[in-house]
Amino acid sequence: MSAGEDVQVRRNLAADRFEIVVDDVVAGFADYSDADGVRTFPHTVVDPEFGGRGLAGRMIGEALEVTRDEGLRVRPACEFVERYVQKNPDSADLA
Repeated sequence: MSAGEDVQVRRNLAADRFEIVVDDVVAGFADYSDADGVRTFPHTVVDPEFGGRGLAGRMIGEALEVTRDEGLRVRPACEFVERYVQKNPDSADLA
């Protein structure tokens, strides 16, 4: 990410996904569904134009914090989310 960029993670409740927004452009998203106290993340996407900048990791990190705050567990059906949980021990308690 370059200095001066406005980067935000937001939750789009209508679309059941978390989004990462760079300068008012949706650069990526992580779909989710909730059932029986478990949030499943089946799909994570970052537009190739925004790739290689750590945006997916930032988005998933914040999405997992929201998930923890809501008292839900995580089912990382998406390979990216699964790797993130494995590499970040502070998220391991969610899986």
